[in-house]
Amino acid sequence: MATKRDFYEVLGVAKNASDDDIKKAYRKLAMKYHPDRNQGEDAKAKEAEAKFKEGKEAYEMLSD
Repeated sequence: MATKRDFYEVLGVAKNASDDDIKKAYRKLAMKYHPDRNQGEDAKAKEAEAKFKEGKEAYEMLSD
């Protein structure tokens, strides 16, 4: 079973980051890896989709 990365590491923010910093980091990651920007069936598109989902999960957990 694969282990999950630290959510702060996924978003690239410090552990003491403010809510605003977390939101900004998520938006930047989402724009970079969004499936609409990385279309296709190649490995690069699938990797971008996985990173997008990982970033979304990290943001959901940290924004609570």
